[in-house]
Amino acid sequence: MQLDAGDLNAIDPDNVKRTEKHESATNLESLEVDIEEDGERHVVQRTTSSGSNLPMSKARTIALVATLTGAAFLNVGIASIFLHSQALSVQSAVIVLPSIGKDLSIPSARQQWIVSSYTLTFGCFLLLWGRLADVYGKRLIFIWGSAWVTVVAVATPFAPTEIGFDILRGLQGLGAAANVPTAIGILGVTFPPGKAKNYAFSFYSAGAPMGSVFGNLLGGVVSQYASWKWIFWILAIMAAAVTAAGLMIIPVPHIRVDVSAKDLSSKIDWIGGTLITISLLALMFALTEGNVVGWKTPWVPVLIVISILLIAVFVIWQLYLEKRTTRSPLMKVTIFKNLKVSAANVVMLLFFASFNNFLVFATYFFQDYQGLSAIQTTLRFIPTGVVGLCTIFVTSQILARVSVNYMLIFGTSCVAISSLLFAIPIPPSTTYWAFGFPAMCLSVFGADTLYPSLMLLISHFLPREDQALGGALINAVGQIGRSLGLAIGTAIQVAVQERRQSAAELTSDHASSRGSDAFLRGIRAASWLDFVMALTGVAVAGVAFRGAGIVAKH
Repeated sequence: MQLDAGDLNAIDPDNVKRTEKHESATNLESLEVDIEEDGERHVVQRTTSSGSNLPMSKARTIALVATLTGAAFLNVGIASIFLHSQALSVQSAVIVLPSIGKDLSIPSARQQWIVSSYTLTFGCFLLLWGRLADVYGKRLIFIWGSAWVTVVAVATPFAPTEIGFDILRGLQGLGAAANVPTAIGILGVTFPPGKAKNYAFSFYSAGAPMGSVFGNLLGGVVSQYASWKWIFWILAIMAAAVTAAGLMIIPVPHIRVDVSAKDLSSKIDWIGGTLITISLLALMFALTEGNVVGWKTPWVPVLIVISILLIAVFVIWQLYLEKRTTRSPLMKVTIFKNLKVSAANVVMLLFFASFNNFLVFATYFFQDYQGLSAIQTTLRFIPTGVVGLCTIFVTSQILARVSVNYMLIFGTSCVAISSLLFAIPIPPSTTYWAFGFPAMCLSVFGADTLYPSLMLLISHFLPREDQALGGALINAVGQIGRSLGLAIGTAIQVAVQERRQSAAELTSDHASSRGSDAFLRGIRAASWLDFVMALTGVAVAGVAFRGAGIVAKH
């Protein structure tokens, strides 16, 4: 009988005995696994190539990495298309949100939910999907996630009402949450430590800058020359291509099991999954809405406190399952006893908060303060993709040569300098090439050295059966950092701006942002926050990973 990869991954490693036999004539490795469960003995056998660092033929390996990178490209592309819109929705500016709002009669005050509904479900369901992928099979969840995004992207433009549109956007984020951890998990279990794995994780990370470039260009071009509906239909075509490629390219391990399949649903901690999903939804909703309805609105702090309490209950429940029962927890919280695992997540939170804020407030500066058009603003962000792609090629070469602490320090330092260039009082009339272009380049120098390094770290320190969950964890932490950083940054920006504005300016419309000294000071204050967060990341990386050495292998 045949089982998916997730079935083998779901086996408790403490009940597994492995024997390896190398056959020089065929250059194959035969792996037999004896499993003892409930008094029964099962035999699992599979054969893989051991003579090469590649898990399959070179052509198929490249196709596999390209397919999984396509998922990162697709999901980042979705976010990037609305990146400027998200930033501008607070200021009632336009790229695509006003067009959608006009067609569906959505007031500008609620247009931010076109963005938030996607990011909420994406960030909050990562952990649950990661665990489901580790149990039921990463390939299965990846393909279903891509197919789900395809169907929802096709349907979204046909939503007749605001509520229906927001629900479909949330469902789109649900599919993306299934894609990201499974793609990372597939890479983690497919590639053994070595040069091939370094290349795989580096090029997977390239999906982000490529998606950013495509998303920004697509958003600008479509808003200028076509209906906003084409954004979703183009994304649906891309998602369908990823689904088809996943079906053809992602391998199904040849696994023989001499026993009937067990009920895998018992291996899912549904209580823990519900607790962490609800708590993250509450936290990210409160952080998203706080700057819209005001932080003094009574339900905002109440919701934040409730979310924190639910997270505490989740941690206690996970410890109980891990230490007092034989049931599998959603996440082994004892992994955070490992200083490097904890530090990696802290660095990710600080980095993502700083990097995302840099992109948002740079958009404010170019489009709101300087009054540039959507296309002109988009062009100024192109270096983040082009330079990022080049950086990935370099990163893939040096991961096995440079100590991980230097990689992380370099990455967070670059992001810090990018924010600093927008924080210091450089005259706004200064040419873009003197400070804007270097800041864009430095930001992705940092992002595309730090992200693959963190991915390899998590893959290195977590067992095989938790690879997808590890990918989900690091991305969920990044999404929390994004929401937390943007909430604090926007609060600082608005507070400084209001303190500097006159009474007449406070009652004026969005156009007053152009050339406004108060608006510029608000952006600079938020950029100082971004600088401090990234600098804190430098300190954490320098202390926690001192002497860590090279994690990636040749």
